[in-house]
Amino acid sequence: MIKFYYNMAPNPMKVALFLEESGLAYETVPVDTRKGEQHAPEFDALNPNHKVPVIVDDGTVVFDSNAILLYLAEKTGKFLAPADQRAEMLSWLMFVATGIGPYSGQCVHFRHAAPEPKDYAVTRYLFEVKRHYGILDARLATRSFMLGETYTIVDMALWGWARMVPYVIGPDAWESFPNVKRFMDAMNARPAAQRAEALKERHAFKTENDEAARRALFGHITA
Repeated sequence: MIKFYYNMAPNPMKVALFLEESGLAYETVPVDTRKGEQHAPEFDALNPNHKVPVIVDDGTVVFDSNAILLYLAEKTGKFLAPADQRAEMLSWLMFVATGIGPYSGQCVHFRHAAPEPKDYAVTRYLFEVKRHYGILDARLATRSFMLGETYTIVDMALWGWARMVPYVIGPDAWESFPNVKRFMDAMNARPAAQRAEALKERHAFKTENDEAARRALFGHITA
């Protein structure tokens, strides 16, 4: 059985969605990053980058959410693009990995956690996040999923982050990205997505962004 080290952040949720869609048996292992559990020696042995998610599959350790999605898709033969769209699938998967994820994460940090002065950083990351989501919105204007009518790991990767759009950008963000919103409404209606979201009922993760949490997450005091 797969061991799935997770919390409810965007990157673990991508993997949770795949696990639920595929029907693979898995055991959840919560990692409370606000408590610093990602820095424990036993977790460091699994992922020296101290990030979730991680899976352990019959002794094989895989970290980084997009690597895990590829690994599981290839293991099961599910949710991969057709052969003639493989390059397109990899391109968009890496677009989420190198664009949507990092810029959204930095935008959240500077909007919600960083101390003043931060105007330049907030402006910079908001611009990039909106630019990236604009690309996605144009892409989804003419197709149901990122690769057309075929549901793939790219859509799972996008769902993980797009769940957070109002928190990343602001409460009115969906007005600017109607096609991404339509995509998300369809994704959220999937039973597997609802089961993935229900993982929050399994463990009470710390929610306070107190001094100890900031040290665990950022390595220093931010306020």
